Amino acid sequence: MKRLFSNLLFRVFLAIVFGIIFGLYLPESVNRIFTTFNAFFGQFLNFAIPLIIMGLIMPAISDLGKGAGKLLLITAAIAYGSTLFSGFMTYFAASSIFPSLLASQVDATAQIAETGKELTPYFSIIIPPVLDVMSALALAFVIGLGLSYQEKSSLKSVVKDFQVIIMQLIENVIVPLLPLFILGIFASMAYSGKVYSILSVFLNIIGVIFALHIGLLLIQYLIAGSIVGKNPIRLLANMMPAYFTALGTQSSAATIPVTLEQTKKNGVSDKIAGFVIPLCATIHLSGSTMKITACAMALMILEGMPFTFTLFAGFIAMLGIAMIAAPGVPGGAIMAAIALLQSMLGFNEEMIGLMIALYIAMDSFGTACNVTGDGAIALVINKITKQGIAYST
Repeated sequence: MKRLFSNLLFRVFLAIVFGIIFGLYLPESVNRIFTTFNAFFGQFLNFAIPLIIMGLIMPAISDLGKGAGKLLLITAAIAYGSTLFSGFMTYFAASSIFPSLLASQVDATAQIAETGKELTPYFSIIIPPVLDVMSALALAFVIGLGLSYQEKSSLKSVVKDFQVIIMQLIENVIVPLLPLFILGIFASMAYSGKVYSILSVFLNIIGVIFALHIGLLLIQYLIAGSIVGKNPIRLLANMMPAYFTALGTQSSAATIPVTLEQTKKNGVSDKIAGFVIPLCATIHLSGSTMKITACAMALMILEGMPFTFTLFAGFIAMLGIAMIAAPGVPGGAIMAAIALLQSMLGFNEEMIGLMIALYIAMDSFGTACNVTGDGAIALVINKITKQGIAYST
């Protein structure tokens, strides 16, 4: 997993560099080849996204029903609440900061758009999706919830097999082709003259998102510390080994052993830590939600697309559900988010490509935020169940 993510990040970096070089220096006829590939790949993504949504959501919801009890429901509710808080915190912060921060890039992009210098594909192939995104989401929820109450079901094994197929599709087809897709996006932007504005946006919002995710962790541990009556700064400091391990692995699952050990050092019992940490590695995505919300807003501002609180409220609420099983597969979180970006926010193929590049560039920080926040949830659950052990402040 670590090797896959590290290799993907390196390939995306190369794709951005070569895309800019190709767009600036290669003739239009060559760059149109990449635009043609992007047109086909974009159609394939449109076809695959509803299937990905169903393949990830159905088994995730059905699995939550296994041995479902109060502890599971409470943990899931707190994790979802944390994810929602992260999304809304990001919305209010970004809506206050980004318009002025990105004002110069918006003006530059608008001027470039007026020139009309764009690459067009040599040909395109239309691949209609089997279902639209919202139908796929609704169907996934209905089937997943229904299966969660079934002890033995042949349909559940079919859903599991379908999940395997979708994971193979993501790992073996979509993720390997993403760098070429991003190369085509940046070649097109370099050719049209938009690349400088886009790179400036990258640098600006990455700094803001990093500051926000540090703020989110402080808030999570201030709340947890006040509930359990312990020093929140020390609690957070104890989780730093998990934070830095996640920066390196870029995987919540690979960091579980370290997260478990540090959570226990904060006074959480073995039983609660062993239950909460692996579960939250799958269902708690506060850091990922922050990245996607902030990047989506930045791109909408850059493209001059209107946004409202109502629009983002629905998007954030659905995002927290759609990414339940996303951390289990490489690129799963952004793949699950693409459906909502398209259907709820109106993103086009170029904006999707930029979202993927931004997400991969900041993947380590989002993962580190996710797993460190898991420790705060474990503290709260430990207090609720009254199974804590002595902790010295």
